This record gives sequence, structure tokens and C-alpha cells, in this order.
Amino acid sequence: MTPHAPLIIDIAGLTLTKADKKRLRNPLVGGLILFTRNWQSREQLTALCHSIKKIRKDLLICVDHEGGRVQRFKSDGFTHLPPMRVLGELWRREAQGRAGESAMQATAAATACGYVLGAELRACGVDLSFTPVLDLDYGASSVIGDRAFDVDARVVSLLARSLMHGLLQSGMTNCGKHFPGHGHVAADSHTDIPVDTRSLKAILKDDAAPYRWLGNSLASVMPAHVIYRKVDARPAGFSGKWLNDILRGQLGFTGAVFSDDLSMVGARVIDGQQVSSTQAALAALAAGCDMVLLCNQSLGDGAEVDALIDGLTKAHFHGQWQPLEGSGKRRLALLPKCPATPWDELMVQPAYRQALTLLP
Repeated sequence: MTPHAPLIIDIAGLTLTKADKKRLRNPLVGGLILFTRNWQSREQLTALCHSIKKIRKDLLICVDHEGGRVQRFKSDGFTHLPPMRVLGELWRREAQGRAGESAMQATAAATACGYVLGAELRACGVDLSFTPVLDLDYGASSVIGDRAFDVDARVVSLLARSLMHGLLQSGMTNCGKHFPGHGHVAADSHTDIPVDTRSLKAILKDDAAPYRWLGNSLASVMPAHVIYRKVDARPAGFSGKWLNDILRGQLGFTGAVFSDDLSMVGARVIDGQQVSSTQAALAALAAGCDMVLLCNQSLGDGAEVDALIDGLTKAHFHGQWQPLEGSGKRRLALLPKCPATPWDELMVQPAYRQALTLLP
């Protein structure tokens, strides 16, 4: 087992190449994130995940699989899950003469979504989905939009807790994102550097409230590539004030922290300066991230992935970066603790069949 391996990388195709295998054997690589290009069928995905675990059992196989427009696997039996806004709308639906019934239906549906999502992924060998989205839907952010449950932090928190309960039933942990909140800014951090001008008091009262209320239910958190100007000049994922002082110190979070994708535009300018993926990774790790993601850079010759692995190796050798205490344990804690139910068995499992009937 690798005690600390902070890099989460990706692969280009449906199977592992020699270059992929070499990268995944590197002791600084702790896992990988899958995309739609890595999907052809359940059989292929299962074989791919098996080949990854043959290299190292401790590698964390991740995916962005939330439901709605962010669902990587949608065919060959995978259930089409609704966007999370549908659950929020169900919560707010009037129930004739029975106050609170819609809210109870919504929480049951959220638990069912979490269970189906987690069980189907785990049946194919995936360890973790980066969900739930805890951002508030102010109507300003197109990149968040219907990925969010609601604009009310209380509704978001209760539905997210229910979804995480379903994930837990499937044997999967969770990742709340994007701390402290991406929903108030219009700019997309994939292509821009969003700036939120609200005060810390306002952000903690609203957007960051789910992180306080969910407490120990959150296994991991992913910060936003958003600058909250009145708090820090750096995006939250590169800010020790946000990650150490506020998230861990003030809000008491004890789980793992992932950076968002370091290839995004919002991650490549720090303190007004253009930075390389290695510089961005070092800044994120120094700020308090346990793991850093570099996505969509394995395409072609994968030079950017190799440059990051080489850069972090040299930085560690020269004493420019040291692992955070407990980071290795926090990564390993995200790996499933129980065997997955194979797909064919899952399809006839009463709990799974019942969950399908509860989906909105």
C-alpha cells in the first residue's frame, strides 16, 4: 500500500496502455478519474477497472457521475438518473392536505438515487463518484444550474444527506463540492476565473452552511476554483485560509480534500501569474489539499501528465513539498470497505429493485 499518493490522473482510452501502466505504478499516483471516452460497455468498464486494480489495489478509481447532464455512463443497463434540481422541485411540490409529504418523498428519492448510483458504479469496479453537489442554485451559474438541489441551504443539506445515505448503503463514500460555493458566480471556472465579491459572513451563512451542517457525514470535499475577493486573493482550492482555517478549523471538517481539475483556466492563474500544472499542484497541496486532479491531459502523448509526475517528484526530492500528516490515511479511507454486488445479482436484489421505484 502506498502511504501517500496525491495525484489523480486520467487515461485516454478503453484499455490501459504501457504508458498508463507506468504512470499508475508511480508511487505519487493515488488514483484516476474516468470519463465518457473510457466507456464502451459494462463488460469493458469492468475489465478496465480490474486491470487497474491488478496494478495496485490501493488506486482510487473515481468518476464524475452525478445524474442529469453530468453522468458518464448512460447505456448498457445504467439507470438514467435525474439532475439534482428535480429532487429539490419534488421537495417543494405541494401535497394536498398533507404537509411535509413532498419533502419526505424527496428525501426517499434522494436516498434511492444515491443507492442506485453507487451500486451500479461499484458493480463495475468504480470506487468513488464526486457527488453530491452542495452549491446553491441562485440562477446565476450555467455550469452549476440544475446540478444543484435548490437555492435554500437547508433543503440542499437534507437532500444531500439523504443521497449520501444511499451511497453509503451501496458501500460508496462521497465528495461534497464545490466548497465554499460556486453557485453565486456566472463565470465558468473551466474557461474563466470567477470572482465572488460577497463577504465571508454572507458566504458562511448561506453557501458554506451545508458543509457545517453535514459535518462528519462528508468523507471528502472538493473546493471551487473561485476567488472570494473579500476573503483571499487566491481561489479557494489554493487558499490555506479557506482549507485550513475555515474548512478544517472553523467548520471542523476531518475528511479528504481533492483539488478540482488543475487543467481548468481557473486553476492556472495564481496571484495574477500563469502557472504550470506542477506549480498549481504544489500550491494546492501547500494550501491543504490531500489530492490533486489533472484531467484530460493523457490524450496524445500525455506529456502534461508526465511533466506533473516528474515535477512533483523533483519537488519532493528537493524538500519543496512534504505530504500533509494523515493525507495517506484519508485517501485510503475513501476505498470501499465491503465487496461490491455483481451486476447480475444487483439486478434482482430487492433493495435495488425497490430503489428504482422511488426514483423521480
